[in-house]
Amino acid sequence: MLGLAPTTNAALKRAGLTQPTPIQNQAIPLAMDGHDILGLAQTGTGKTLAFGLPLIEALLAASGKPAPKTAKALILAPTRELVNQIADNLRNITQNTKIRIVTVVGGQSINKQINILARGTDILVATPGRLIDLMERRAVSLGTVQHLVLDEADQMLDLGFIHALRKIAPQLGTPRQTMLFSATMPKQMEELSRAYLDNPRRVQVAPPGKAADKITQSVHFVEKAEKPAKLRELLAADLNALSLVFARTKHGAEKLMKGLVADGFNAASIHGNKSQGQRDRAIKDFREGRVTVLVATDVAARGIDIPGVGYVINYDLPQVPENYVHRIGRTARAGRDGEAITLCSAEEVNLLKQIQKLMKIEIPVASGTAPAPVKEDNPRKGPSGRRRRGKPPVAKSGGDAPKSAQPRRRRRRRKAA
Repeated sequence: MLGLAPTTNAALKRAGLTQPTPIQNQAIPLAMDGHDILGLAQTGTGKTLAFGLPLIEALLAASGKPAPKTAKALILAPTRELVNQIADNLRNITQNTKIRIVTVVGGQSINKQINILARGTDILVATPGRLIDLMERRAVSLGTVQHLVLDEADQMLDLGFIHALRKIAPQLGTPRQTMLFSATMPKQMEELSRAYLDNPRRVQVAPPGKAADKITQSVHFVEKAEKPAKLRELLAADLNALSLVFARTKHGAEKLMKGLVADGFNAASIHGNKSQGQRDRAIKDFREGRVTVLVATDVAARGIDIPGVGYVINYDLPQVPENYVHRIGRTARAGRDGEAITLCSAEEVNLLKQIQKLMKIEIPVASGTAPAPVKEDNPRKGPSGRRRRGKPPVAKSGGDAPKSAQPRRRRRRRKAA
């Protein structure tokens, strides 16, 4: 249907993929014609192959092996989990071809990555922070990159990766094809597309910020102190289902997981304080059903592609409304049904309102009554109510953010010394 090579079609058939999803149906022909692409679609709709298949076709048609320390195509993603997910999906399609795929992420041996890159690669999938580190060590040259993909670009903006992108983009080859994919469309995304895309074709299968159609959403209004008991009640109702529980902080996720284990639930956790090996093992155990409850921070919201996730439970609401869309997109994947459940306390009512405004829906109430929102202190005002000078602190990103997006306290201290 889409004019793919016989080897690609055969690989798709082996994977059980015989019909393109709407985003693939729109994006693939345009990308194969060489156009820049601005793709907007909710998570779980097949965005990886929407940019991956045209990329594979272009590389199969190209001649010659990649030179040492070079890459022909670069895919940037915000988290380690998403980098690994993208690479795994593409390797399923390229396993019987000449195409080589390499991943580089933080939390792993940089010397090992330097040795792997020394051979060169066709497709380099990377987090921006680690890629910058490798560029500074002259372990990789990007001058031969003819294809750039920015996946989950809105999340990269949230984590401060725009600074890294400004360092990476000038090093890439020209002319090149650029594809930008995202589930939401904040104002900065328009600016990003104008800066890095050349006359792009816009493909969109749902309004930005809309969740997948097969996700059933609900909210329980509970007191903050009642959340642990309510969570256990929800999990106990379907013990064999895979449930992904989101907490706001790393400490909170770990504490919640340990409490669930103590109460007999088969739980694990992933967050920025976990090593890459620990995170990989937890996701593998969750995927294979050895763990049925995975407690995570938003570091995992973009990197879990497990069709069997039956429930996403927002134990804490996210501070950024767009992250709610990405969280609940971990269920109802590959055409399956799923349920997204939110526990909302009085302190979080304003966050819930922001989410509903973004999604242009009112989430059905499963229990409780919406309390009056608690007025929060302005984070940019001091105790006296006077406005503080300067910008609010930059949020930590789970370990993959470039140095420019991390707190500057140490640099100031060295300067003073």
